[in-house]
Amino acid sequence: MESEKIIKPASGYLMLLVFFILFIGSIVAMVKLESPVFIISLVASIIMLFGFILVNPNTSKVVLLFGKYIGTIKQNGLYWANPFYSKKKISLRASNFDSERLKVNDKLGNPVMISTILVWRVTDTYKAAFDVDNYENFVRVQTDAAVRKLASMYPYDNFADEGHEEDITLRSSVNEVSETLEKELEERLSIAGIEVLEARIGYLAYAQEIANAMLKRQQATAIVAARHKIVEGAVSMVEMALEELNKKEIVELDEERKAAMVSNLMIVLCGDKDASPVVNTGTLNH
Repeated sequence: MESEKIIKPASGYLMLLVFFILFIGSIVAMVKLESPVFIISLVASIIMLFGFILVNPNTSKVVLLFGKYIGTIKQNGLYWANPFYSKKKISLRASNFDSERLKVNDKLGNPVMISTILVWRVTDTYKAAFDVDNYENFVRVQTDAAVRKLASMYPYDNFADEGHEEDITLRSSVNEVSETLEKELEERLSIAGIEVLEARIGYLAYAQEIANAMLKRQQATAIVAARHKIVEGAVSMVEMALEELNKKEIVELDEERKAAMVSNLMIVLCGDKDASPVVNTGTLNH
């Protein structure tokens, strides 16, 4: 199996000087000597033009001779090689790809909309030119496939009421999900000689048909969690109040009065609205 071969042809500047000497000399000789023989040298100088190869920074030229791979020129500059070589330009610059928003199912089967941002570049020009049909289209197709697989590996989010204890989710575990996506893309794109510089989720949301329901569910989960914290704090405050009353012997309360006090404190501490106080001017029994 062939692999990338780096070549450096002859300097194009020297051959450019040879071209001008041969081209101008042939015209002058034809005019002065009126000999058709110099037509051959004139045609040869014109053929020489097809041998010049200009390589810009961060680009490369894959060189072929009648279908046979000769090598790749990666160093920028002006070169001259066999005029019958065919050249194919391949960029070595880093490229961005923002995939389309795909509708896929997450691990729990919920439909989500997801897209990814990929930064990539070609490192092996032979694989990019000959191992795949169109390496740019190959990147797009494989990225979509990798995103679909990624979405099926993790849930969008965790819900306590379902008992799922997943540590990694698409919404909250950004770094872990990005690492998994990069590894998946590296495996898929290595066949085309492409290096993955960065891959991350660019867009993530529930699909439109369940977005409202999931938003209400998230709000309900947040409310339940908040209520749980409020009750925990209220119980601690009530317990502390009873302990302080007993310790300082401010008032003696029987079990019935303790229950009434606990009930009143819990209502005040856990209520959504401010309590309206009632001033009792009689005894505790009235």
